[in-house]
Amino acid sequence: MAAIEGFLVASLLLSCLASTSYGVTFTSLQKTLVVSASNQQGKVLKGGEDKIAITWSYNNSFPAGTDSAYKTVKLKLCYAPISQVDRAWRKTVDNLEKDKTCQHNIVSKPYSPSNNNFTWSVERDVPTATYFIRVYAYNSADEVVAYGQNTDAHKTTNLFQVEAISGRHASLDIASVCFSAFSVVSLFGFFFLEKRIAKSSQQK
Repeated sequence: MAAIEGFLVASLLLSCLASTSYGVTFTSLQKTLVVSASNQQGKVLKGGEDKIAITWSYNNSFPAGTDSAYKTVKLKLCYAPISQVDRAWRKTVDNLEKDKTCQHNIVSKPYSPSNNNFTWSVERDVPTATYFIRVYAYNSADEVVAYGQNTDAHKTTNLFQVEAISGRHASLDIASVCFSAFSVVSLFGFFFLEKRIAKSSQQK
């Protein structure tokens, strides 16, 4: 009897451990948030220059109280399927702890069912790719409990492109040119001054 009880306890612990280590799955989440992003279809956003306005709210078609456990939301920039092809480091995995779809954090906010908006300045280090916006809702234990996104289930609509900044910033180039010009002028100035001093010494 004791052996059977020990076996049952061990099995229960292993089951709990396996469940904990696997984590939350994306397919287990309800899409209870409505998300939109003010991107113009086909417009390429430039890192360090352009902005995108994001809004989100609770979908009131769900029963009242469905969002009672929601405490915070986190907005994320996510790779569209077209930008995941042959890129294992961006692979979509159902286990959210291993998922690489949404690697770029935008902002974290306290949860509110309505009147939510945030204008995000596209960061300079965002890689060139096609993206969409996803919003995750978290409970008090910081566990994902729901989500919403500005695209359809297949992640093919309302996508937008980001173009990363390549090369040096224009202001750096201007500063470099100015410094070089100053160096040349200074060199000629010192050379002219030295010649005058030498000539003056010879005349004395």
